[in-house]
Amino acid sequence: MASTSMKSGIFLAPLHPVDENPHLLIHRDLELMEWLDKLGYDEAWIGEHHSGGFETISSPELFIAAAAERTKTLRFGTGVISLPYHSPLMVANRIIQLDHQTRGRVTFGFGPGLLVQDAAMQGIDPNTQRDRMAQALDVILRLLDGETVTEKTDWYNLVNARVHLLPYTQPRPEIAVASAATPSGGRLAGKHDLTMLCVAATSATGGFNVLDVNWKVACDIAAADGRVMNRSKLRLMGPMHIAETGEQARENVRFGLMKYIDYARTVTPGRFGDFGSKDPVDVMLESGHIVIGTPDDAIGVLERLRAKQGTFGGFLHQAHDWADWEQSKKSYELYQRFVVPHFNRSNYTRDASYDELKDRSVEFSGASHAAAQATFAKYGKEDDAAAAGKQTGMIGATG
Repeated sequence: MASTSMKSGIFLAPLHPVDENPHLLIHRDLELMEWLDKLGYDEAWIGEHHSGGFETISSPELFIAAAAERTKTLRFGTGVISLPYHSPLMVANRIIQLDHQTRGRVTFGFGPGLLVQDAAMQGIDPNTQRDRMAQALDVILRLLDGETVTEKTDWYNLVNARVHLLPYTQPRPEIAVASAATPSGGRLAGKHDLTMLCVAATSATGGFNVLDVNWKVACDIAAADGRVMNRSKLRLMGPMHIAETGEQARENVRFGLMKYIDYARTVTPGRFGDFGSKDPVDVMLESGHIVIGTPDDAIGVLERLRAKQGTFGGFLHQAHDWADWEQSKKSYELYQRFVVPHFNRSNYTRDASYDELKDRSVEFSGASHAAAQATFAKYGKEDDAAAAGKQTGMIGATG
């Protein structure tokens, strides 16, 4: 399949097991941002969660503000702000401030909030969350555009509300909506021409099966308004761990894979099914959309995602602690070294040049040898002529 440019990034929920020092984990996440920036990754999306113990960042805006000061080119996204948990005015003001502080290196990503425990602690009915998300977005877009909003609902009350700063990025920062299995994200992406985050793209039981369906929902809604959705604004997310060999990758993930699986099963009972006597690594790989292997394995999975979805603008690693810290850093490095060039055609002209060299190696070598022999012959004749001249001069001097 022909390759086109694809951004590289991560989706940092984060997912940290509860047996490690949380203070160190927060600072390690910041260190990860610096590492990704050094490697040349394009973007990092930071989550908002308030329960469950694993997903320990409660304010993506605070984290991004600190990470932006430590990095040079890495772009950040809120991945995502759960709109039903906040006043629309407060969200708009925080995003605008972050847009200014980062000088435009931030994307406003939003969603309904996926951890039911988060909603339960606030007395929010999960059945209302997607409707509230859409309701809040309409207000936030008006505020970002400089409008004054008066609107009262059953969960917020705005009276002549306005932002006192307009965005640094004009007309507004990039905006992205999370999409998992339901069509709500696709509907909003199509209606408002938003970037779309497919956060369950590699899930064999949900997100993968509806990848093309939800994108079609967005495209159909945009088409009804006379617009065309841009595939460069589509992001797919999934977990992977890469090592130099498949055996090494399997060994690496035994550090923390079962902790991850136990948490996932706690959030979604029955997920991954019954392992029985099977190796958990094999069960994960049997889905066909998760990588525990080499860079070539990662390329294969991404090509399968493209076969399902079509072209997409970027792939986001679901950040996790399957492997220990140094092995995880190495995985990100191997992806950037060997997977990214395949999709971005970074070596296209180098490959062409090298292929031509191989095809014409004998011809070029022969020409080089002939040129060297001609040079030797040329200088040999010049040396002979100089020697003959010198001999003639010596005869003349003694005659």
